[in-house]
Amino acid sequence: MANLLEKMKNGIKKTQTNFMKTMNSVRFYGDIDDDFFEELEESLILSDLGMDTAARITRELEERVKRSKDRSQEKIFELLEQVMIDMVALRKKELKLPTIMLVVGVNGVGKTTTIAKLAQKYKGEGKQVMLAAADTFRAAATEQLDEWANRIDVDIIKSKQGADPSSVVYDAISAAKARNTDILIIDTAGRLHNKVNLMKELEKITRVIEREGEGFDVHNCLILDASTGQNALIQAQTFNEAVNLDGIILTKLDGTAKGGIAISIIGTLRIPIEYVGVGEKSDDLIEFDAKTFVQMLYKQDEE
Repeated sequence: MANLLEKMKNGIKKTQTNFMKTMNSVRFYGDIDDDFFEELEESLILSDLGMDTAARITRELEERVKRSKDRSQEKIFELLEQVMIDMVALRKKELKLPTIMLVVGVNGVGKTTTIAKLAQKYKGEGKQVMLAAADTFRAAATEQLDEWANRIDVDIIKSKQGADPSSVVYDAISAAKARNTDILIIDTAGRLHNKVNLMKELEKITRVIEREGEGFDVHNCLILDASTGQNALIQAQTFNEAVNLDGIILTKLDGTAKGGIAISIIGTLRIPIEYVGVGEKSDDLIEFDAKTFVQMLYKQDEE
């Protein structure tokens, strides 16, 4: 547990430094008035929490400050931290076996690598894992996933480039049933610039899963790149409309100061972040604890 906390701490260092720098810039004159809350809201926006989330946090903080006898700067920020913790307090969906995990996300977010990390994690826990290469449009997508499957030594169902993704999913579910697979992880195309066709394809895949996946739980998971900031929230909204997301994995958190987007995503969509990527190694995909994340943001840099 201590090791995971250390990984999280190191992974969000840039985000934490940016957040505290911005928060410490809020001028505190002793009078908690409209100007203070307006300045605080602007600072939250600059910390990549987004306008809507920043406004909701500020409104809730105002209400709590009104009820508090202690209006010191220390107390104000203590209340602010608690408001943010309450906002991200979501229960994650339990992974029930056997399960079909449909993984979605735009190209370039680290989807294939993240799928490999998930597969390795679940296999290490003693589960029977199978991959399905349903991203049949991107050149070399199947080859990349196939290489990972060979490295990890898990089954993979694939077809040639340009094949119907839904047919790959159909074959994969049939194979998963026959081989008593615990977790079937399905990779999908991520061409968001062709949004209408992509979303129609995802909806088609979802129908195949609903029709053929009797006996399997279904877990829809979105991969997002933390460094894209508010654009990640837009992606999450778009994919959620298509597949009704159960969870999100936030990658590249260690390389960005925009990790505040995690709070915006959870607060806006009410979808839990399940894992975060804080490096390239297989064990650099760690379970995300939202409360710990917020608490770490408020830790002053000790260096």
